[in-house]
Amino acid sequence: MLTDYKGNVTVKIDGIAASAASVVAMAGNKVLMSPVSMMMIHNPATFAFGDHAEMQKAMAMLDEVKESIINAYVIKTGLSRSKLSHLMDAETWMNANMAIELGFADDMITKTEQEKESIEGLNNMTDSMLFSRTAISNTLQNKLEKHYGVSKEDVTKQAEIKVLEVKGTSASELKERLNFMKRFI
Repeated sequence: MLTDYKGNVTVKIDGIAASAASVVAMAGNKVLMSPVSMMMIHNPATFAFGDHAEMQKAMAMLDEVKESIINAYVIKTGLSRSKLSHLMDAETWMNANMAIELGFADDMITKTEQEKESIEGLNNMTDSMLFSRTAISNTLQNKLEKHYGVSKEDVTKQAEIKVLEVKGTSASELKERLNFMKRFI
């Protein structure tokens, strides 16, 4: 379905595209990988039960599935069927550089200046490889300031007063607790 799409399909791999996920990635007009991501290809596998005739059917089915998977890899990489078959036999793990070198990916995911600026609008939060807790926190704070017309300093002062009134806990103590919790998130 992705290959039938009339527009451009960009696949971004920011973690692991292993097994069937590597096949799905081949549908992209452009495949981008994070510098810390991995791709893994291997032979198809199944479970089979029965006599020798059933085992032969299962083996024939696996051969056909492998040929189908190789079709997707050949279209994207341009590598020979034999080379791809050997890579699958070996259960090949590829970092971004190797995947690009072999043609499984086109380029690495990088931040451009425009992307750095657009994070202000929370446009790139889905790009988990480029996730920045500070940028998200600052963006959220800016949106709250705009919406409520209250600065960060005023909010902090109000919070300290409310906390002192209600719980007897200062804002700095709450910040310490939050920072402690952030380490586990």
